[in-house]
Amino acid sequence: MGLEIGVGALVALLIVLLVSTFRILREYERGVVFQLGRFWQVKGPGLILLIPVVQQMVRVDLRTVVLDVPPQDVITRDNVSVKVNAVLYFRVLDPQKAIIQVEDFLMATSQLAQTTLRAVLGKHELDELLAERERLNMDIQQVLDAQTDAWGIKVANVEIKHVDLNESMVRAIAKQAEAERERRAKVIHAEGELQASEKLMQAAEMLGRQPGAMQLRYMQTLSSIAGDKTSTIVFPLPIELLKGMADLSSKP
Repeated sequence: MGLEIGVGALVALLIVLLVSTFRILREYERGVVFQLGRFWQVKGPGLILLIPVVQQMVRVDLRTVVLDVPPQDVITRDNVSVKVNAVLYFRVLDPQKAIIQVEDFLMATSQLAQTTLRAVLGKHELDELLAERERLNMDIQQVLDAQTDAWGIKVANVEIKHVDLNESMVRAIAKQAEAERERRAKVIHAEGELQASEKLMQAAEMLGRQPGAMQLRYMQTLSSIAGDKTSTIVFPLPIELLKGMADLSSKP
């Protein structure tokens, strides 16, 4: 009886060792293999054979990870307090570094993204934060990528999602935008008045050089108001026009 139990236990142990010998890694996975505690090599994908007890393997996913950076309190360069959150896209390029150089590369990348977000955005003013997100995204991505390179991680992209302002700051920005629109309207109106005055000055100079043109202008004005019968209009005639008419009547 005891012999049978011993044989059964030995068979069970052999089955466990046999199962632990074979590992299957998917196309997007790699296995970092350690032999007696020391790094041996990176294997995969496909069927992997391990020496039980002597070798251990850590799986690493090579797919792009989408990491949500929680809202961070940021004080801009012009002393405005805002809450900013972002999304981070990164992937593991070197499984060996990702396992050996840092304890938990996901947690480390998340914490680094939070501190970098506050540090980079704190160097810019609020107007830049609202209007130049593309450039700020590039700045954050470059800083993160440079620091995570030692961990075998590539930061592909960083996108600022929301910039939350308090109500007083929203009202101040609205007033500033309204004042800017009024300023532009006044500038456009002033430019129109300037162009109109220049054209009127040119017209006056032309009419002054050509007396006949002045007479023609008078006639056009009379023609335009002739259809209005609701009022009496006293229109002065220039002496040059009367002289011209007298000369015409005196001719045989």
